[in-house]
This record gives sequence, structure tokens and C-alpha cells, in this order.
Amino acid sequence: MSPTPAAEPYLAVIEALSDAELEGLYRDMAEIRAFDVQATNLQRQGQLALWPPSFGQEAAQVGSARAARAQDHVFPSYREHVVARIRGVDPVDIIRLMRGLTHGGWDPTDPRNGNTHIYTLVLGAQTLHATGLAMGLVFDGRSGTGDVERDEAVIVYYGDGASSQGDVHEAMVFAASYQTPEVFFLQNNQWAISVPVATQSRSPLYRRGDGYGIPAVPIDGNDVLASYAVTRVALDEARTGHGPRAIEAITYRMGAHTTSDDPTKYRTSDEEQSWARRDPIARMATYLRSRGASDAFFADVEASATALADDTRVRTNALGGIPTDLMFDHVYSEPHPLVEEQKRWLADYEASFEEGTS
Repeated sequence: MSPTPAAEPYLAVIEALSDAELEGLYRDMAEIRAFDVQATNLQRQGQLALWPPSFGQEAAQVGSARAARAQDHVFPSYREHVVARIRGVDPVDIIRLMRGLTHGGWDPTDPRNGNTHIYTLVLGAQTLHATGLAMGLVFDGRSGTGDVERDEAVIVYYGDGASSQGDVHEAMVFAASYQTPEVFFLQNNQWAISVPVATQSRSPLYRRGDGYGIPAVPIDGNDVLASYAVTRVALDEARTGHGPRAIEAITYRMGAHTTSDDPTKYRTSDEEQSWARRDPIARMATYLRSRGASDAFFADVEASATALADDTRVRTNALGGIPTDLMFDHVYSEPHPLVEEQKRWLADYEASFEEGTS
């Protein structure tokens, strides 16, 4: 079957992928789902304060993350677990954040973390951060030379709910004005917690880019190849001086918004089942089998996914409690008498218990 006219420009990008790279996309998705399920279970067992599942959104995230080049900068929201992992972040660093052991999770300046900035739970704020950095790339001449292997670009992730936040629109204003080397990657998973996307917008979300002069493309967010190809082209156009781009990946959040949410209160079983039949992992498995992928390959992926989940459980259980001083560190840049007083009060309170801790 020939590609549609809209898909034709991206065909060469997909055809350039080797069998090993195609299988790698499937492995990324399968392994992160195992991790995601394990993390959800750990939260239910009291090991984490909160967990935001990425179940169902694996294709949009894997394709876009693999499309970014090593020199690019990544700004996630708070459920881009596989994006962080692909860029080099240890998944247990995400666990540490959701457990309350750290304020940030990882050091974005550490080369091992692949220019991955920390999770942002303030909806849409990361788009401002991303645009600010992208403006700096323009000012410093680190993009726009035409050399895709050297020019830097930025990709920022946000959801359909965040797309209604003022921060996103302000970021697009500055991105368009300064022609930043930036891709706005919107994952439309159909629900902003309990508000359906149809309530948020009377028109497709990708069309909001038109108001700022930002070329935007809607994609099937459950197709990892579409996500990869469109993001690779968009990033390379942005990095070589053509200005910001926007992508709306139309997908579905199969799980809860977070583990504090109950989607059965606002979604129907028929809706969930209709999207389950479009599972991105099952879809890619069918494609790979049609190309001759072996049973041994799928068995190996299943084993590595199980190993990742087991490793996550073991390492999470070994993390221990929250160091008391951590909650007082970095509140102010210099020692502060009120903070010191609060620290002493907590120490006395803890000591009042028979075991010496609450």
C-alpha cells in the first residue's frame, strides 16, 4: 500500500531504519510498560507517594525520543518515563522523585542524562523553560548553521490538558517571535484528568499552532514509526533555522491520570476497549512479525522487560526512608533561623516517640 500524500515526505526516514532499529523501538515500548506496571504496583504497596502511568502512550514517546539527536535538549512533563530512559536517565531516579527522596530526580547537567531536564508537575511550565533555552541556542549561534549533526534543538512534551494553560501559549508567542529551534510535542491522550478533550477545544489541538505561525502536524500517536519520522523531520527543520514546529500525537491514556485518580468515574468501558484494540505495542509486534521477526526475539524482549521490572522492585525496596534534613535543604540559599527552628522542632518531635521516629 502506498503512503498517503501527507505521509509521503516521511517515507524515506522510515525506510532508513534497519531491522535492529525497528526491533529496538518495540523493545523500548515493551520494557517501559513492564516498568510502568511495576511502579504502579509499588505505589499501591505504599512504596511511592504517587505514580503517573504512561500505559498506552509508549509509541508517541518512544518514537519522538529516538528521533532526537544526542545534542538535543529534552523537557518532559511528568509521565515521559521512556523518554527519560532512552536519553540515559536511570528509571529508579524517577522512582526516587515519586517516593519523595529528591526534589528533582536527577541532574540534567550530568552528561549521562542526555540533556534531559527534570519533570515538571506545574502544568505547561516546561514549555516556557524549553523556549527560554531554545532562545539561548539562537543567541549563542548553537543552531541554524545547517549542520544537523551539530546544530542543537529542543523538544518539549505536554498534554492536552496543559495545552489550555497560558504558559503554553506564552511559550509559543516567544518561540514564533524568535524562531526558536524547538518542537512542541503534544500528547493528546483524550482526557485532562476527568475533562474530555472535546470540552477543552472546539477544533483539533494542532491547529492552535496556526495562530502563532508555527507549522503543526497531527499524527497517529499509537504508531511509533509515525512518531519517529515526523519528529525527526520537525526537529531537523527546527535546528537548521526554519523555526519552531508543533506535533499533536493523538493517543490514549489507558491507565489512570495518576494513582490518585479513578477513571471509571468518567470513562466508559466501551471507550477503553476500543482504544485497547489499538494498543501500540501489539501493533508494532504485528508489523515486526510481518517482516520476519522471530519468536526468539519476542521471548528475549519479554525476559528483558521482566528483568527491568524485577530490578525496579528490588532497588525501590532498598531505597529506605526520607533523610530528615532533605526537606530543609535548599529552601533558602543561606542558613535561615526559621528553617533551623523548624528542623529542631522536628528533631524533638521525632525523639518523643518510643522508637525515636514517627
